[in-house]
Amino acid sequence: MKVEDTALDGVKIVTPDRFGDARGFFSESYNERRWQESGLPPLRFVQDNHSLSRETGVIRGLHFQTAPFAQDKLVRVTRGRILDVAVDIRRSSATFGRHVAVELSAENWRQLLVPIGFAHGFCTLEPDTEVIYKVTNFYSAPNDRGLAFDDGDLDIAWPIAPARAILSEKDRRWPRLRDLSDTFA
Repeated sequence: MKVEDTALDGVKIVTPDRFGDARGFFSESYNERRWQESGLPPLRFVQDNHSLSRETGVIRGLHFQTAPFAQDKLVRVTRGRILDVAVDIRRSSATFGRHVAVELSAENWRQLLVPIGFAHGFCTLEPDTEVIYKVTNFYSAPNDRGLAFDDGDLDIAWPIAPARAILSEKDRRWPRLRDLSDTFA
């Protein structure tokens, strides 16, 4: 497994080994022992989520959950490609309001570790894109929060014009970072 740092402390790119032959390939997408040997923080994943986005330009996010249901996420793509984004929403952080954007695809096999204290979202770059992500806490509707994907203060270079983005109604209503009351210390 290869682990790469990003510009934001705690956000990591994790690329599992993949072994191929004429039949296809085999990969351990997550192995707790290898995870710990790689120096990654010990995490207990309790739920796997799987999304299918039919069209290019679907944006899901930017999402997070508040305590006591805050979640670390390990995101990967099993079909297609996404631009995956993590935004630091820890008020005391030197990188508060900054983001990283990483292309994840079924081909490059990269995963993004998004720790608690970050809003997360992605934009599909191909039709019929499937994303799977592990989380360290269960979904809680009362703790479900979000951040406006098109907040100009975040300066995220989405690969689609905001007016053309395909969003859920819920994702259209999230506040800007400056108006967000539910952030992390």
